[in-house]
Amino acid sequence: MRFVFLCFFALFTIAAQPAGAKSGSPMHTISVQTAKGSQTWQIELASDAESRAKGLMFRKQMDADKGMLFRFEQTRPIAMWMKNTFISLDMIFIREDGTIARIESNTTPESEEIVGSGEPVRYVLEINAGQAEEKGLKPGMLFRHPWFVTSN
Repeated sequence: MRFVFLCFFALFTIAAQPAGAKSGSPMHTISVQTAKGSQTWQIELASDAESRAKGLMFRKQMDADKGMLFRFEQTRPIAMWMKNTFISLDMIFIREDGTIARIESNTTPESEEIVGSGEPVRYVLEINAGQAEEKGLKPGMLFRHPWFVTSN
């Protein structure tokens, strides 16, 4: 009986995760203030080599309010690609303090073309294609997340 309960509990825990979340990958919040108001996404974090290498590969869809935030060990020029990524994304390149450095909109699914940050950055936020424009994101805007080093 105990074994059956534990199996049911494990299945319930996995099923209760937000759409697009990996088992054991809790969702976090990132937000930014735009002319259209406060914009918020529930994000997965990719902060080690393995999670950054996999990113959003092989996913067929992602909820509109979801995304993934990549953190690199140091501030440097970042190069991303869309290999094995089946959904188009907006890539937001973010400086160490949380300000947007550059936005690459509507990336091409499964492309091996390199998408560069254009300057040294520490983070990349990936959200569904078209959301950066829809939500009014622009370079210089400040994201809020515990990872970002702010002078406040």
